[in-house]
Amino acid sequence: MNILNRIREEVEVIRDRDPAARNSVEILLTYSGLHAVLAYRLSHKLLLHHKPTLARIVSQTARFFTGIEIHPGARIGRRLFIDHGMGVVIGETAVVGDDCTIYQGVTLGGTGKDHGKRHPSLGNNVTVGSGAKVLGPFHVGDNAKIAAGAVVLKEVPANATAVGVPARVVRMNGVRVQDLDQINIPDPVAAQLSELTTRIEVLEARTAAQEKPKRAPRRKKTES
Repeated sequence: MNILNRIREEVEVIRDRDPAARNSVEILLTYSGLHAVLAYRLSHKLLLHHKPTLARIVSQTARFFTGIEIHPGARIGRRLFIDHGMGVVIGETAVVGDDCTIYQGVTLGGTGKDHGKRHPSLGNNVTVGSGAKVLGPFHVGDNAKIAAGAVVLKEVPANATAVGVPARVVRMNGVRVQDLDQINIPDPVAAQLSELTTRIEVLEARTAAQEKPKRAPRRKKTES
C-alpha cells in the first residue's frame, strides 16, 4: 500500500469511529492521533532501514507536537484510531493489531528493565479506555475491551471485558461472569472494619458480663 492510500485509510477510520469528525480536511489538520500514527509509520520505516537515531528524532518530535509517544520499535497494525490521544505511551516491544482503538492517557508499558519482549501485545479490534495501563509482556485477545482506568497485569482472553485495579475479567462474549457493579463496587477495607467492629462489640459484652459483681446468696432463716 502506497503512502497516499495509507493516509486515506487512516482518515476513513477516524470518520467512521468519531462522530465529531466533520470532514477529511479537518481530520488531516487537527487530529493529533492521526499525526502521531503517521509519524510512527515514518519512524518505524527509518528504524527498519537501520537509522535508529533519525527514527527517534521523528518520534520525539511527534511527541512534542502531539503529546503521544510511540516508540519506533513498536509494531502497529492497520487502522489504529487514537482518540484525543494526549498522554498515550506505546513502548518499544508493544504490538497492536488491526482496527484497535486507544483513548487518551493509555500506557502500553513494561514492568521492569529486562531486555527482550517486555510490553503487551494487543490482538485485533481491541479497545483500551482512557487512562488504562496495560503493563507487561502478555497478550490481550481479539475484540477485548479494557475499561477506563484499569490496570492490566495479566493476559486478557479474546472477547472479554476487563475492569478494575488490578483488572479482572467481568464479561466474556457479552455475558457477565461475576457480579460487579462499577458504581457501587464493594470496599473490602470497609467490610473488614465492619467485621472487626462487630467482634469488638461481642468481646466487650462478654467482658462486661464477666466483670459484673455477683450478688451474695441469701441466708435461710433459722427456726427459733
